[in-house]
Amino acid sequence: MFLKGIKDKFKRKSGRKILKQLVATPVAVARESKGIRSVGCIVDLDKFEKSEVFFQFQEELSLHPNAVKIIGYKRFYDKNSPYATPVFSDKDLGWNGEIENSYAHEFLGREYDLLVNYYDEDSLLLNLMSMKTKARLKVGFQKVGPTYNDLMLDTPLKDFQIFKKELKKYLGIFKEI
Repeated sequence: MFLKGIKDKFKRKSGRKILKQLVATPVAVARESKGIRSVGCIVDLDKFEKSEVFFQFQEELSLHPNAVKIIGYKRFYDKNSPYATPVFSDKDLGWNGEIENSYAHEFLGREYDLLVNYYDEDSLLLNLMSMKTKARLKVGFQKVGPTYNDLMLDTPLKDFQIFKKELKKYLGIFKEI
C-alpha cells in the first residue's frame, strides 16, 4: 500500500511535467478549413452527469451521425459498472503523462474541428486529455482559463442550454457555422 502511494505520487509528478511541456508546444492540427464537422466532448461526470445532452450538437450544428464523440471523467469509478458514456479516471494515469485507457486512446486517436472541455476545475487528467486532443478550436469554461481553451464561456456548468446557446452564437460570429 505504501509503495503504491509513492508510485502514484511519482506518476502525478511525471504527468504535471508532461503537461507543462504540452502547454509550451501545443499539438498542431492539419485542417485549415472552416466549418464544424466533428465535435469531441470531455465531460467531468462527477459534476455533470447528463452526458447524453451533448448529442444535441448533432442537430444544432447540422452534423452527420457519429460526428459527436464524448468521453467522461470520474475521479473514482468501478470498471465493472456499466456507464452510458466511455469513462476514464485518475487510476488510468500512467508514466510520462500517458493515459492508460482504451476509451481515451480511441478518443485521442481522432481529429476534431471543435473540442468542448466541459469541466470547470483544474484537474491533471482532464487537462492532459484536453492538451493531447487534436482539435482546431477548443471551447471551455472561464474558470479553467486560456491555457486549455481558445474560447472561454462564463456560464454555469449545470445549465447546458445556456452553454449551447452561447457556443452557437460565438461559432456564428467566427463564421464556423
